[in-house]
Amino acid sequence: MNGIGKELSDLSGSVLSRSQIRALLRTKPPLIEELIDVNTQLQPNGVDLTVRQIEKIVSAGCIDFSNNDRKLSETEKLDFDADGLFLPPGSYKVIYNEIVHLPKDIMAIGAPRTSLLRCGVTIETGFWDAGYEGRSESLLIVVNEKGFYVKRNARILQLVFIQFYKAAGSGYAGIYQSENIGQRQKTLD
Repeated sequence: MNGIGKELSDLSGSVLSRSQIRALLRTKPPLIEELIDVNTQLQPNGVDLTVRQIEKIVSAGCIDFSNNDRKLSETEKLDFDADGLFLPPGSYKVIYNEIVHLPKDIMAIGAPRTSLLRCGVTIETGFWDAGYEGRSESLLIVVNEKGFYVKRNARILQLVFIQFYKAAGSGYAGIYQSENIGQRQKTLD
């Protein structure tokens, strides 16, 4: 193999299976920690992430090429009651219970569970880059004109893991590294 063919073979990867994920849950650090119930959350091709907190987006944000003018939208925490939380149509930030620790040879892609889609609700999220760790956030969008109820700890997103045959160079090193864990975690409770 030469040139581009060799480079492409180094980039190839595979989606992790339930047994591979289960094995990585026993490593230090584990692939994912703070799962509520491993047997319920572990799927044939991924892991279901659960709702820790939902926040309403209350201000405009800004993004640019260099991130010099990046300004994240402000949010307000919404409180769950005994029945859960009613969300009228709109967009919300969701913070997950689970903490993800991706090694430099694994990335992840998230997709909404199909039950959400069947209720007129979806989740938008970015890629989880190799080397990322943190308690991640996503955008929850309620399109259903009647609104949507969500319970604390509801399983809403399936995270699928792709392992590279060759580890990424330095891995993720952006501003969201270690988000919502450690010192930042205290602001959530």
